[in-house]
Amino acid sequence: MGANIGVLKSDRTETGDAAYTPFYAVEPILKYLPAGKTVWCPFDEEWSAYCRLLGERGFHVVRSSLADGQDFFNYEPGEWDIIVSNPPFSMKDRVLERLYGFGKPFAVLLPLTTLQGGNRYRYLKNGVQILAFDKRVCFYRGRETVAYAPGCAFASAYFCRFLLPESLILEELTRYERQLW
Repeated sequence: MGANIGVLKSDRTETGDAAYTPFYAVEPILKYLPAGKTVWCPFDEEWSAYCRLLGERGFHVVRSSLADGQDFFNYEPGEWDIIVSNPPFSMKDRVLERLYGFGKPFAVLLPLTTLQGGNRYRYLKNGVQILAFDKRVCFYRGRETVAYAPGCAFASAYFCRFLLPESLILEELTRYERQLW
């Protein structure tokens, strides 16, 4: 069996984590978010697709980011109901540990391979819900990029808790371009 060259060559560093979610990948989770809730986007700038679409759909959004000196692992806003974001993939174990520690609903976009892993298993076995897609998400690579980079080497899905009506939901992605900034 051949090796997955895309995964073997993937950049698992802080620089490699700088991949931005396109609007079309935010759309599928919106219908599962209860109206009137405050959504915390802890890995987002104000121009992110999450902050913009959630705001356009009437959600109260609070955001934080390292650029503002707000590290997810030791910062929490005063009030929030749900976390929705695309966290750094290289830190998924720590992110999931903190998310489960809050005991609140969340939806985070992570590689589908997150399902496997000894460290994550202890969290995921306690109520993970998956919103998966019919095709791979193509992320924006860097702020200077206007179009998303085609040909992603891995599948992504929303890992959720206390949010979806079922443990596994499959959605069709409709790709479209919309400038982030």
